Amino acid sequence: MKTPQTEASRFGIRARLLTLLLPAVLGLLALDSWNDHRALRTLVQDAYDQSLLESATALQGSVAVAPDGSLRLDAPRGVQTLFDTTRQGHKHVHVGLTPLAAAQGPAIAASRELTLMGETDLPAPPGRASPASSASPASLVWYDSAWRGEPSRLVALRSEIADGRGQRYELLVQAAEGTGPRDQAQADATRQALLRDARMVLVVVLLVWLGVTWSLRPLEALRKSVLANQGHALEPLDTRGVPHEVAPLVDAVNAHVASYRGLLDQQSQFLADASHQLRTPLAIMLTQAGVALREKDPEQLHQTLRAIVAQIARSRRLCEQLLSLAHASDTAPPADAPAVVDLNAIARDVVLQYLTLAHEKDQDLGWADAGPDGVPVRASGPELHEALANLVHNAIVHTPPRGRITVAASRRDGVAQAEVRDDGPGIAEARRAAVFERFRQGSTHPATAPHGAGLGLAIARAYARRNGGDIELANADADDPRASGLRAILRLPSRAADPR
Repeated sequence: MKTPQTEASRFGIRARLLTLLLPAVLGLLALDSWNDHRALRTLVQDAYDQSLLESATALQGSVAVAPDGSLRLDAPRGVQTLFDTTRQGHKHVHVGLTPLAAAQGPAIAASRELTLMGETDLPAPPGRASPASSASPASLVWYDSAWRGEPSRLVALRSEIADGRGQRYELLVQAAEGTGPRDQAQADATRQALLRDARMVLVVVLLVWLGVTWSLRPLEALRKSVLANQGHALEPLDTRGVPHEVAPLVDAVNAHVASYRGLLDQQSQFLADASHQLRTPLAIMLTQAGVALREKDPEQLHQTLRAIVAQIARSRRLCEQLLSLAHASDTAPPADAPAVVDLNAIARDVVLQYLTLAHEKDQDLGWADAGPDGVPVRASGPELHEALANLVHNAIVHTPPRGRITVAASRRDGVAQAEVRDDGPGIAEARRAAVFERFRQGSTHPATAPHGAGLGLAIARAYARRNGGDIELANADADDPRASGLRAILRLPSRAADPR
């Protein structure tokens, strides 16, 4: 099965550039070649036509009146040389005289044309029914025809001339040339132009190939350095020499590497702290178990076993908190969309869950009802329950006996919030930001400091932020900053309940 990466590698930058450039270059060259072909054809046609016209004009000027009054072709040496040249190869000429009718009096019968020079069977120029017609002919005619099975280009010069006796004649001078030489010249020029265009296309392909190779050389060096690293050190990629078009991509990769490195550092620190927190109760239980094995007094043995059970309970809660923290720190979106839940009902359930624990410590744990409408929020109910449970448990742990803990949910200015208020020792304002870090104890009071692992507030904030909210710590009495106690406030965006 072909992967998208395999398909992308087969259609790389070189192929993309060539796919973009070659059709445009070929189209421009085709248009340019067509224009050159037309211009060259016109140029070749005019050059060969000019040669024919010079031959015909020279012969036309060579017809003169002889001493006996007749007309004859008296060509000087230059004209004769030109005539001899025109008879070479594909060039042919014809000079003929045709008597014309008198201007007045009865018409003279047309006689046969008198050929003074050249071929007698050259194709007649178009636009004339017969040589003796009285219609006034055009003085210069260009036309194409076939003569003796060969395509030819012809020019005809017509004029009137009179002999020594006053008889008027039509002088017809024709020059013909086969189209083979001019077609060959045009074909040779076209072939040279096509070869020149082909060389240009090859040069473009070569330049694109070399340019892409040269531009991607720094990326190839980056690839080799990454492969040589084998993931042992997550160091930023070196951007020196990288083309500025690719530099944003390399910067994005470096940002991703830095983020991933920070995540790995956090995980390493988390594992180190978790190992330390678990190693201590395990060492205590191992010592206590050794003492229990050597103990002879049943009463002392029972006390040692009760101490081991207490350590096991603490270790169990620590493991549960570590699992909760790992789940709360997961940034992947949930598979199901969050539903609308009642924050007031969740607060009541948490109070009922911890009511027995609070009574064991002789504490007054209460819940303030928010009313029949409740406090609807769109979030994960189990995660909010876990966040509030950690806040309530934290308050129970740090509140002394006969203390009061109140849980209340409300909605203010479009924000839903749940408060856990206690009258314990509280947390100094300077230390409130630090207590949300993992394995950081919030209280320094001798009676409450040894309890817990310092994960409750970290878990609560992680679940709150996972659902779009946050947790804030404040004084229990907003009007008296010196009063003891603490308020842990869980704030979430308020959502109206689903009408269904």
